[in-house]
Amino acid sequence: MPIIALMDCNNFFASCEVLANPTLAGKAICVLSNNDGCVIARSYEAKQMGIPMGYPYFKAKVQFPNAIYISGSRGNYAEISNRIMEKIKDYSDTVEVYSIDEAFIDLTNTLTANKCTPEELIVRIKKEIKEEIGIDVSIGLAPTKTLAKFASEKAKNKSNIFQDDYPKGLYVIKEENIKEELSDAPIEDIWGIGRINSKLMHSYLIKTASDFCALNDSWIKKNMGKSWLDLKSELLGEIRNPVLKEAKPPKSIQKSASFKTFLTDKQEIKSIINLHTHRICKKLRKLNLRACSVLVFLRKKDFSVVSEKIKFKTPENSELEFNSASYKIFDTIFEEGSIYRSLGIVALNLKPEDECQINLFEQERNKKQEKLSHAWDKLEEKFGKKILRLGKY
Repeated sequence: MPIIALMDCNNFFASCEVLANPTLAGKAICVLSNNDGCVIARSYEAKQMGIPMGYPYFKAKVQFPNAIYISGSRGNYAEISNRIMEKIKDYSDTVEVYSIDEAFIDLTNTLTANKCTPEELIVRIKKEIKEEIGIDVSIGLAPTKTLAKFASEKAKNKSNIFQDDYPKGLYVIKEENIKEELSDAPIEDIWGIGRINSKLMHSYLIKTASDFCALNDSWIKKNMGKSWLDLKSELLGEIRNPVLKEAKPPKSIQKSASFKTFLTDKQEIKSIINLHTHRICKKLRKLNLRACSVLVFLRKKDFSVVSEKIKFKTPENSELEFNSASYKIFDTIFEEGSIYRSLGIVALNLKPEDECQINLFEQERNKKQEKLSHAWDKLEEKFGKKILRLGKY
């Protein structure tokens, strides 16, 4: 029987802020989106205060003045996330990073090496992440990813499920307990159902996961589609969606952000290009990818969008080439007198580096840019972000 765990960091962004500033522990913390637009993460205390997820900051600070509002630091969160994911890989080499704060772990073939039961192993993983990294996590354990996801949600809301000496935040669904677990599981709580599908389910009087699993396969296929049969199998403990060790490379990489205030000045907007292109190129190099083209878009005050793209002569992951192309596009699409709310850069048609053919005339230039880019990456690793910036040219 497969053994799948879903590790979920509790209130991750808020927990990272407490880790950086321990004086925030026990306080109502709200982490804000790009340029402080809305609330994207809350501590337990902020949730208890009644602050909704996605609530606009300008309303929250008036309605909930006692909360602490913090501008999000994605780079810091990503760094802590990477440390957690690497820690998990100490226990299994089959880890699927599902999001910045969640990961599926296939523990099926690791128990002998770790010399413990599945329950003891997730206790150990949770304990070591907390002690070594400082982030509290919840872990659900089950025979499939769908059930593990459901178990992890229950782990957040339940008290101890093991003996009193085990920590909170753990939940196990065993094969023999699946039917019992599904009998009182609201269908909308099942991973992948969503709000729209749950309404459809309710229209068919399907209120629990058990109701869904009791449906005839032919009825499900006819009325809901063949893919829903896989969900039924997963809920019954049969794997249809295995843990994927290697994530598929992205087809594009986008970096964008809303401006703190509406902007009209061409040079002020143009100066933001450098930041976005560096973040894109750094990610491309990390993933050993190159982009065949780049797109720049500007979103106006009325939310209309203007965009254009340029195809590179050879695939690129260098800031110099990205900036040069992005500047050309920007000069083409910028309209004097228009009011803008955001700018974005998108790297398109990504290819693995070892599949990119560079002609002889470009090879020397490419080698020099590679050295510069890798030196930049190493300096940032040692001295932090923004240690270097491209000048205007």
